[in-house]
Amino acid sequence: MRFAFIDAYRGELSKTHLCRIFNITCRGLRAWRNRPLSIRAREDMILSAHLRAQAKLCNFSYGRIRMTMELKELGFHVGARRVARLMATNDIKVERRHRYKQTTDSNHGFPFAHNLLNRNFTASMPNEKWVSDISYIWTREGWLYLAVVIDLFSRKLIGWAVRDRLKRDLAVRALKMAIVRRRPPKGCIHHSDRGSQYCANEYQKVLKAHGLRASMSGKGNCYDNAACESFFKTIKAELIWRDHCLTREQTTQMIARYIDQFYNSRRRHSAIGYVSPIQFETRKTLSYAA
Repeated sequence: MRFAFIDAYRGELSKTHLCRIFNITCRGLRAWRNRPLSIRAREDMILSAHLRAQAKLCNFSYGRIRMTMELKELGFHVGARRVARLMATNDIKVERRHRYKQTTDSNHGFPFAHNLLNRNFTASMPNEKWVSDISYIWTREGWLYLAVVIDLFSRKLIGWAVRDRLKRDLAVRALKMAIVRRRPPKGCIHHSDRGSQYCANEYQKVLKAHGLRASMSGKGNCYDNAACESFFKTIKAELIWRDHCLTREQTTQMIARYIDQFYNSRRRHSAIGYVSPIQFETRKTLSYAA
């Protein structure tokens, strides 16, 4: 550490004077400079290069656990503590920023459904349990609203829609996308909050027409829909909060790329064993076939 400090020092003191202060010889400093890197140091250089590459691929959204999983999948035998050290050395970190706006309006005259999900966010097969919610996104042109539908089996986002105003058809568009993509069997649980968008007659008619069982969170209880809340926190932290200078159209395109090219296809989800939704569904399909 003393050799490294002196070698990196660019102040007014001479190298000879610094060597005397740190009680080392100039000859030792020259030998340290010419000494070949150790095996550990060379491995760190290789790992650092892969860390920087993976950080760019995930848009600098992965912490040490997911980074460790990425390196292990590439064939490196590395621990989370070493990855954390190398991430700090290479200044690889995740930034968080926040802006709040309420989207749930439960003060309406529509009836509520019972909570069939009861905070059980696991599913044994696809299209067994869906969760839905609406959140806000800030752009330089104002608010943009995002409605999503998530399959709890693989945490895959199967339906989504955006609009500049919080209208009831926003949630319906996301639901219809999920139905077209998945064609769920009758009896699939569809969980949401008590917002007017989900309690409205139009939305409930779509659920009944396709045999989906309506389920709703308790009054003012965000934990009953924690899976959707987790997704919104993820997309905002990894994508939205990093840039407030985009238009609504640019933000919409950015969301589409994030969902299709990253979140559904390669992002590692802790809820399903740190694999991507596509990998999880493929593995389960192969296990069922066997």
